[in-house]
Order: sequence, then C-alpha cells, then structure tokens
Amino acid sequence: MGENRNNTKYFIGMIIAMLIWGVSWTSGKAIVTHASAEVAAFWRYAISFLTVIPVIIYMKIPFKKDKVALFYMLIAGLLISLFNYLFFMGLAHGEAGYGGTMVTAISPILTYIMSIIILKNKVSSKQIIALGLGVLGALILLKVPFEGFAFLNVNSLYFLECALIWSIVTIFAQKASSRVDPMMYTLVVFGVTGFTNMMFALPYHPFDISNFDSVFWWNIVFVGLLAGTFSTALFFISASHLGAHQAGVFMFIVPIGAIASSWIVYDEKILLSTIVGCLLTFVAVVLFNSKKRAVEILK
Repeated sequence: MGENRNNTKYFIGMIIAMLIWGVSWTSGKAIVTHASAEVAAFWRYAISFLTVIPVIIYMKIPFKKDKVALFYMLIAGLLISLFNYLFFMGLAHGEAGYGGTMVTAISPILTYIMSIIILKNKVSSKQIIALGLGVLGALILLKVPFEGFAFLNVNSLYFLECALIWSIVTIFAQKASSRVDPMMYTLVVFGVTGFTNMMFALPYHPFDISNFDSVFWWNIVFVGLLAGTFSTALFFISASHLGAHQAGVFMFIVPIGAIASSWIVYDEKILLSTIVGCLLTFVAVVLFNSKKRAVEILK
C-alpha cells in the first residue's frame, strides 16, 4: 500500500514530463517560424546544456572516466544534433501533432527491431506478434494502406528520419547505461549536441540576440529548459522508481500533448489514421515488454 502511494508521485511526474515533451512539438513549430532551423537547433540544446549543469551539481553526480561510455556519448551527441536539425526542419514543413505522434510511435518499434538485429536480443512468439502489430501501426500512421508511399515527401520524411535516428540513439543509450549515470550521459550528450549545432548555426548569426523576437525566446526557453532539462530530469528520476517497462509505455502520452496543443494553437486536424496507428503501436510496446515485466514482478 505504501509502495503504491510512493509511486503515485512518480506516475504524476512521468505524466507531466510526457505532456511537456508533447507540447514541445507545437512550441518547436512556433520557434521555426521565427528563426532558421540551424539557429533553433543550436539554442535549444545550448539552453538545455547550461541548465542541466546545476542539476548535476545538486545531485552530486560524479564524472567517471570511461572511454567506451565517452565514445557512446560522443556518437549519441552527434546523432541528436542531426535529429535536432531534422526536428525543426520537419516542423517547418509539416504538422506538429502528426510529427510528435509519428516519431514517438514509430521509434520504439524501430528500436525493438534494431535491438534484435544489433544486440542479438532473443524474442518470444508473443513479442513477434507485438512487433507485427507495431509495424502495422507504423504503416497506418504513415498512411501506406490509403496513400501508398506518398509519405515519402518533405512533410513526412523529416519525421521518419527523426524516428530512425532516435532509435539508433536509444541503442547507444542502452549500451552506455551500465557505464555512466543517466544524468551525466544527458549532460555530455547535450554538450556535444549544442556545440555541433552551433558550428552549423554560426553563418546565421545565432548570437545576434536582437534579431529574434519574444515569440522565439519564450518558446526556445520552454523547449530548452522545461522540455529539455526539467522533463529529462523528471523522466530519469521517475523511470528509476517505476522501471523501464512502465517508462516506455508512458512515452505514448507524448502524442496526446502534441496533438492537443497543435489542435489548439494551429487548428491541425486529428486524423483517424493517426489515432488508430498510435493505439496499435501502444499495444505493441505493452505486449513486447509484458514478459520483462512478469520477470520483474517474480523477482
């Protein structure tokens, strides 16, 4: 009884983090209408990096010298810098609600497939069924049954690339998890991402602060500070108490925040294919992790 009561605050914390991540897609669309994708990508992670430092100091997290972990963090940082750019380019051309749903829903399915191929993870027959459901959900999200391969356009391709890159980053995070604290991993990755994006942003004069209006700054602070540092810290703290299984399922709250906020702000239509595809991938993630959860309960 006491354990359930203690977990309630972590459930609430996880929900808040996921909703903020969802709203960040709509906020990101506002940002990219007031600045280039290169500038937006730089400031997003520059703010996240600078604001996560006090969290690391407060939590007294030591930096462990591990060359393998450092390699994983360096590659992850470079990949996220690319993800960051594609994130804003996708929002410049496509819809925030659809993008947030596509990336959140398809990425876990791609991650599971990669973990089987790259990490040689064994799968049960139930997990194979789950993957089949996930792939079906992804195809519906991409509107393949209705429009064929029409998703291979500028409006969707950026988001699909985001999902693929995030899946690869997740694999690197899994391999580094036993070697480095999650928050320290976040700090280094944020630093590498911010620096890399800065190199590409310099031709656009990102430090000429007066060139950007209040809409840009309010939204970039929201995405960098709240969606970046605050929600990331909240996610890791809550996930450490709830377990990886439940943390993965909570990710499907992100589309709710993305779809609702984009509908309110940009009057974006909520498609039936988006809802059905998201629900199928949600069921797939639950099924895929159910065996692991059973093992955790038995322990």
